[in-house]
Amino acid sequence: MPLSVFADNVTVQTIVNSAVKTTFYIASGVVVILWVITGLLFLSASGDPGKLTTARHSLMAAVAGTILVIVAASAISIVGSAFGLQNI
Repeated sequence: MPLSVFADNVTVQTIVNSAVKTTFYIASGVVVILWVITGLLFLSASGDPGKLTTARHSLMAAVAGTILVIVAASAISIVGSAFGLQNI
């Protein structure tokens, strides 16, 4: 009875789809923030070797995060299509 109050057809698939989409949006937002912080670190380095090293480490983290989000989204899509799930 309580589920019918909030939605007409709540299934496990719709819950999983919502969780996957929300997680993907949050991860994408974090990656964008990482790229902005990396850019600011490079701009504020002013040729200081220590700050440039920090900016390079941040750049590697931003690249790794971007690759991780892309690979995770691709894997979820591949697994979803292999099992016949739609809208993932």
